Parts: sequence; C-alpha cells; structure tokens
Amino acid sequence: MLSLAAAFRYLTVLFQSTALPLLLLAAASCSAPAPQPYRIGFSQCTNGDAWRLAMMAGMQKELSFYPQVTFRMKDAHDNSAVQREHIAEFLREGIDLLIVSANEAEPITPIVEEAYNRGIPVVILDRRTTSPLYTAYVGGNNQEVGQTAARYISSLLRQRGEVLEILGAAGSSPAVDRHRGFVEGLAAYPGIRRTAQVQGDWKHPSVLRALPAVLRDHPEVDLIFAHNDRMALGAYQVCKQLGLAGRIRIVGVDGLPGPQGGIQMVQDKVMTATLLYSPGGEEAIRTAMKILLRQPFEKENILSTMVIDSTNVLTMRMQTQKLADQQQDIQRQQQLLQAQLVTYTSQRTVLYILVAALVGALVLGVVLWRAFQFNRRISRKLAGQNDEIRAQRNQIELLAEQARVETEAKLRFFTNFSHELRTPLTLIMGPVEELLTNGADLSVSQRHDLNLVRRNTQRLLQLVNQLLDFRKIDVGKMPVRATEGNVVAFVRDIMDVFEKPARQRGISLRFLPAEPSIRLWFDVNILDKIIFNLLSNALKFTPERGQITVSIQPLPAERQVRISVEDTGRGISEQDRAHIFEWFYQGQQGSAKGSGMGLALAMGLARLHQGELSFTSTPGQGSTFTVTLPQELPAALRSTEALASPLALAAVEEAAAPDQVLAAGQPSKDRKELVLVIEDNEEVNAFLAQKLGAHFQVQTATDGATGLRLAGETIPDLIVCDVNLPELSGLDVAAALKSDWRTSHIPLVLLTARSAPEQQVEGVQAGADLYLTKPFNPTFLLESLRTLLGNRERQREHFRRGISVDTATVAPQRVDQKFLADLTAIVEANLSNSKLSVEDVARSLGTSRVQLYRKTKALLGTGVTDFIQDIRLTKARQQLLNTELNIADVAYQLGFASPSYFSASFKAKYRISPSEFRALHTTPSA
Repeated sequence: MLSLAAAFRYLTVLFQSTALPLLLLAAASCSAPAPQPYRIGFSQCTNGDAWRLAMMAGMQKELSFYPQVTFRMKDAHDNSAVQREHIAEFLREGIDLLIVSANEAEPITPIVEEAYNRGIPVVILDRRTTSPLYTAYVGGNNQEVGQTAARYISSLLRQRGEVLEILGAAGSSPAVDRHRGFVEGLAAYPGIRRTAQVQGDWKHPSVLRALPAVLRDHPEVDLIFAHNDRMALGAYQVCKQLGLAGRIRIVGVDGLPGPQGGIQMVQDKVMTATLLYSPGGEEAIRTAMKILLRQPFEKENILSTMVIDSTNVLTMRMQTQKLADQQQDIQRQQQLLQAQLVTYTSQRTVLYILVAALVGALVLGVVLWRAFQFNRRISRKLAGQNDEIRAQRNQIELLAEQARVETEAKLRFFTNFSHELRTPLTLIMGPVEELLTNGADLSVSQRHDLNLVRRNTQRLLQLVNQLLDFRKIDVGKMPVRATEGNVVAFVRDIMDVFEKPARQRGISLRFLPAEPSIRLWFDVNILDKIIFNLLSNALKFTPERGQITVSIQPLPAERQVRISVEDTGRGISEQDRAHIFEWFYQGQQGSAKGSGMGLALAMGLARLHQGELSFTSTPGQGSTFTVTLPQELPAALRSTEALASPLALAAVEEAAAPDQVLAAGQPSKDRKELVLVIEDNEEVNAFLAQKLGAHFQVQTATDGATGLRLAGETIPDLIVCDVNLPELSGLDVAAALKSDWRTSHIPLVLLTARSAPEQQVEGVQAGADLYLTKPFNPTFLLESLRTLLGNRERQREHFRRGISVDTATVAPQRVDQKFLADLTAIVEANLSNSKLSVEDVARSLGTSRVQLYRKTKALLGTGVTDFIQDIRLTKARQQLLNTELNIADVAYQLGFASPSYFSASFKAKYRISPSEFRALHTTPSA
C-alpha cells in the first residue's frame, strides 16, 4: 500500500513531468526544426463516465506537449462489436500507433493481434487482452487492488466481521481480478467472513435493484466492498433507505477527483474509504510517445494503488485541486508561447523576405545596368530598321484595305446574285412540282425528264443555300437558335430522305442509336445541314453494295453527344486529309467531284454550334466523320420557340389531323374564302393567282400600299405577301395589318428569298403566321393556307366560348382581344336597353356597321345581333340563380321586350325553360 507521503511524491513528480517538458519545449521550439507528425488512434469501450473523463483529461494534458500529434478517439459505449469495427477503421486510415481500452478482453483480442502483426504499435490501457501480442500495457493491478482492499477492511473491522461484495460486470477482467485478489486477501483473516455477494454491472442502478433483498436476508453485514465508486454510491443509497447507513461501512474503488468522484464521497462520508485506481491516461500517452520516438520503454507499466480515507482525504483533495490549477497555468503558458511563436515566425519570415528582396534588388540592379548598356547599343541599330518596317507596314495596310474593299464588293455582289437566283428557281420548281403531282397523263419519258429537271433544280437550290451559308458564317451573321428535342428522332427523319437512293444502289443504311431517346439542345436548321452534308458525302463515295452506319452515343461524363457517320468507301488519301475541311477544296477523288463546300460548311456549322467535327479514315476501308455536340448550350443560344423552318412546318402539318385540314380547306356552299396576294414580281403574282384560284377567290396587288387598301376594303380571309416589295416592304405591311383592328385577325403568309433564321424571326415578330422561303412547293403552300384557315375557325370557336360577362375586366393583350373586350363592354353597359341596335354599337366603337359586321363575323363566325343575344342569355343564367328576382324581372333587366320572348329565346339556346333551369340549380330554403 502506498503511504500518504508516497502519494504526495507521486503527484509532485506528475507536476514536474508536465511543467518541465513545457519549459524545455518553449526553449527549443524557437530553433529546433518542426517535429515529425504522428497519428494516434484511441479506441475506448470502458464503463464509467467519470472514469472515462478522467482518463481523457490525462491524455489531453499529456498531448499538449506534442502539438505534432494528431489524436483521434472513437467511443464504442460498452459495445465490443462496435469497438472491433472502430479498430478496423483505424487500421484502414493508416494510423501510426493504436491505444485500446477494452471492456471485454476476448472479443477484442483478434483485431488487436491483427494490428500488431501489421507492424502497428499497440498500447493496451487498463484491461488486458487474452494474447501477449501487444507492444505495451499501462494499467493498475486489479488483483493487488482486491488484496489491498482485504487488508484495509481487516484492519478497519479489527479482523472480525461480516462482509458483502458487489462485483463488477460478469466476465470483465477487472471484476474477475479484483474478486480473486479480495478472496485471497481475506483468506489470511479467518475472523472476517464473506457473507454474500451481489452481481453488478459497474453502474449503481444494478445495485439499487439487487442489494435491498440481499441486505434483508443478511442483516448481520458490517461492511460492503464495491468494485467501483459508482456501485458504492448505489450501496449507500440502499443502506440509507433501509436505515443502515450509520452501521454498515462502505469501501469503493477508483478514487477519482471531482464533484462526483470517490475522493469527494469519502469527504462527504458517503463511503468510509476508496482505493485509488489511476485511469492511466498520462502514462498511456507517455508510453506511446516513447514508442513513436524510438526511446526506451517498459512493456509492462503497472500503476500503484493506495487507500484514501478520512485520514488523508482532505490532503488528497487539496493536492488534486492544486494540480488542476497548475495545469490551467500550464495551458495559459502554452497559449502565450504559441502566440509568441507565431510572432517570431512572422517576423523571421519578414526578415527572410527583406534579405531576399535586398539580394534580388542588387542582382536586378546589375542586370538592369548591363541591359541598359546593351539596349543603348541595339537601339541605334533598331531605329533605322523601324523606319524601314514602318514604311512597309503603311504600304501593306493600304494594299490590305484595297483588297478588303474589293473582296467585300465581290462578296456583296455574290450574295445578292445568289438571292436573285431564288425567284427563277421558284418559277421553275412550281410548275414542275405541279406537273409531277397532277400530271396523270404524262408519258414515262416526260415524267423522267421532269424528275431530272426537279433534281437538278433542287441541286442548284442546295448549292445556292450552301453559298449563302458560307457568306453568313464568314461575316458572323448566322445565329444559333437552339431548342431542346430528341436528337435520335431528328436524325432518323433525315436518314429517311437517303433511304431510297441508298436502296437503289444496293447500299445498306444502318441506324444505331445507343438509346431510343436522347435529349439535346440543338438548332434544327444547323444540325440538319451538318447531318445532311455528311450523309450526302458518305453516299457519294460509298460503292454499290457498301454500307453506311449512323450511330448516336451520349457521353454523360463529358456532358456531350457524339454522332458518327461511317462508310465503307475508298477512304481519304494522306495528301487530302489536311485540306478536306477547306472551302472549295475538291481533293483527288477521281470522278466523284463535288463543289468543295459540304465538309467545310459542316465544320463551320459544328463550331458555330459550339461543337467539333473530326474524322478517321483508312484507305481502302472507309471513313468515319464524328460530330461532337454539348448536351446544353448557353441561355443566349436557346430559343423557347421553334423557328419557322421547313422541318418545323412539316411537323406542324403532320401533327394536324387529316380530317381537320380537309374541313378547314373545303369551301363553303355559299362562297369560297377570299385570298389577297401581294407580290411585285408579275410572273410570281400570276403563278400564285393561277394555283390558288382553283380553290379560293383570289385578289392581287403588286405593291404594299395597294395591298393595305384592298385588305381594309374587302377584309379577306387570308393574305399572302412578299417581303421584298418596293417602297412599303412586306414587314411594314404585316405591322400595319396587325395594328389595325379591322385586319388584325387575318392570317398572314410571308414569302421571301431570304432564308436566314434571324430574318425569319423578324417576319414572325412582325406578325406573320407563316414564313415560306422561295422556292416553295405549291402543294405545301396550298395545304398550309388550308391549315391556317382551319386554325382561324377553331380560334373563332375559342373566342365564342371565352366570351363571358367578366370579359371587359380583363386587360387586353392583343388587338383582337381588345376589340372583343370593347365590344363586350359596350353590350354589357346597354343590356337593359331593349332597343339596342347594331348601329348603336358601331357608333360607340367609332366604325361603320359593315366594318363591325365583317370583324365580328371573322372573329366569332356570328353576327353582331347574335352576339348581343348570347351576352344577354349568358347573363340571364347568372341572374336566374338569384331567387329574389322573378323571371319577368330578369327579362326586363336584360333588355328583352317581354317575358315570353325571353323564355322562348332561353329555351331555344339551352333546351330548357328559365323556370326549369332555376328549379334545377337552386335549393328551396327550409
């Protein structure tokens, strides 16, 4: 047993061992290099919050002397399975040393052996494993604790009495060793007998449950020995409840400081004594650091114990409090030292920087002086050369400006000439398409010749379009207007065009998309030209019975989509590979000559679309062209509306049900729809009048002013207008038509030779319902007009259904909506006026009766009188729900001449009388 003096020496040495290294560290840290970093993992699974906190406090105190150590603790909370997983995690993290404090020895032994066999030092704290495979052990001798308790109790009871033992958790090594030591110690004192024992679990609730019954069965007990202070506290609470607190003495184990520790309980006379059992946190860290620093260490580090009772408890408490205060002083000194180290480091860094700057300045000064001398020598030589270069530069700039002006003039002529080709192409393709479509009596040779004319006309149109696209890309006037869609379906539609020519030559055309649907932001016009040119190129150079394969592959990691066109042609020669993407380069391909624009245009369009076009080729086996496009484009390149391209128009045409198109296009029994054609080219004007005259009434004008006048006078059902008109352009005509309430409802089709997307958008923004590019297919034009008229009829029905008594309160957004809102407001304001006439309404709107009738008929398909009647009957349905008004009151309030006329009109519209309607929609009051 340790004496009181020995305990004081122990505590004093503890203080010196913590304070002295701190001072040495402060002295050495200013000059010594940074220590090597270490990683220590601590796996904790022992019982007792106070004991665990004391152990961690000791570790943290000792670790404060080793700032280079990274310390991590994992607490398994008395679960050995969890502790095994924690140790395995430490091993995976690659720690330098492992400290293990186990609750049960056997479950932890295998994983500790594995760590040791891996070469990782293992320090066992407090509770041993069942294997000798560990680096060091730190802890008390629990068997000695039991023997010391037996000797003290023998002295306390004067070697005679009855003792009750409260054991720790069953199977835990501390409980087994303390019990064994206690039994062996009592064997030397036959006058002291172990009357009974209680199985605890290191926590005082287990004692509160089991001890009362045992004490009742053994009232002769003189002393209770508990394996730890918490269970001793539980024994005290039971004795106090049974009135035995003054008679039965209690001895515990741990002797921890703090408000709820064993030292305080001895001072408060809750226990007679407690045996000091150090948690060993400081000793574990000291041993671990000796191992890591390769210093001599002991494998077995046994911590001594002593008895704390009323004779020395006050001294022990004062000493522990003094040590705690000293530790706080040490921490403050460390913080101050750290601040001083930071200041010293920053000052040293500044000093080094200043020295380096000074040296650099001296070196730079020498270099600058030599450079200055050198520059003076060469400056005189360069001055003459600069004068000569300046004169040459001015001459080159003058020549470059002349070349730019000449090139721009040539390109402007070239572009205008290409535009002018579209009008004669329209006049060629129109009659050819008409003859091929309706010429049932054509001979085989005639049909063959017409097909030859059509193919070559289309080829000429394609070349014109490619030339114009080249010019747009060259001057940066081809914007990207991307919409999100299914690129698989888009490419499949383009491939359908090549199916027949490929089949005629025995070429297998394969389509291999990686997924049935791949979403992509793309410009339909740009991507159509890219894929069309690549397929045309592949079909041109693939021999008969060859194969063309188109594949689409999403690349999620790169957020891209790859489209590949592979052929089995002759491949590309080495001399051609560096030039195939150059404008007008035709290469050495024998008889398969082209314009030299297809691949160059595809490359320019791909880059315009923020993508890339590349190729691979093996001579004699074929070539593969790959377009790589981003899945998403910047918001500036996106469009929420599809452009009026031929593909988009075709999609709209297909989406419309055939019966709807035919119904919209069929003339009524009374009259044909009136179409106004405004076209300054006399041949195109006559051609349109001829083709449309068989299906509609046609009225023509050759300039914009005349067209506007005729539109206001006749109110046609549809207007076809050219964009390039003299004086008043087609866009000006469109704006004027849409701003005039008399003509704002009329569908408008714009015809133009300009096919740029921004020009199409300009036409749509001006109010065009359809934008067709010359040359156009007459059949497609005819069906488009029928579709527009059908849509107008459906719009009339929509307006009719949308009319309500609240229409006047809605803020109008378009001219037609404003007209209907004004018309409805005037009618509602005069509902009670039974003499309200069409002339009265027209006068309020500031127009004539004829103009009012034509506008209302065009928008709603009904006359003004019928419209007034519909408003009155709609209002009547609401007022009939008010049971305070009789039917006659409703009739007179809404301007009906008599209740009988009101009832007849209501029943004619709704197939039910006003009284029946009221009975059906109102509930009689109780």
